[in-house]
Amino acid sequence: MRRLFAAIKITPDENFLKIYYNLIKKLSNDSIKWVEPQNFHLTLKFFGEIPEDKVNIICRELDFITPSFSPFNLHIQKTGVFGSRYNPKVIWFGIRDSSYLTVLAEKILTKMDEAGFARDRQNFIPHLTVGRIRRLSDKQHFQKTIKRFEKADLMEIGINEIYLYESHLKPEGPVYETVEKFIL
Repeated sequence: MRRLFAAIKITPDENFLKIYYNLIKKLSNDSIKWVEPQNFHLTLKFFGEIPEDKVNIICRELDFITPSFSPFNLHIQKTGVFGSRYNPKVIWFGIRDSSYLTVLAEKILTKMDEAGFARDRQNFIPHLTVGRIRRLSDKQHFQKTIKRFEKADLMEIGINEIYLYESHLKPEGPVYETVEKFIL
């Protein structure tokens, strides 16, 4: 079995990293597992544990979908949390409304569903997970800090490929291995 997901790789620029490391510094008293910059990605479809003989079906479908899409730009901006205001679980950076990205994601989700890989129960919300919250030392400080970074304008990035990744879960954090790359 292979733990797979389709995603857009995000390579942060200097401004992105400056904001990211400033956020880490401001929340240094909290117990948060921060994502390593080389692991930043925008998940399009999480497959979970997939038998080896099904990997070629995923690749075939992505190979069919991607040529019908052109390269495009994503604007990464704003900071938010998943979970309730009083019990946040994940810190994320958001994507400025991108109808092209939404159409691409919807096409992938639909084609994969037709190929036997069920859709997620949740709607597609484009974001980059940047931190997983374990424990907060001061919820008011946390909320004020997130509010301060809420409208952060991180970067614009050109997207011309989609990756199929295999996730290897390690005690020190996940390691993502490229299975295949698909050009838009």
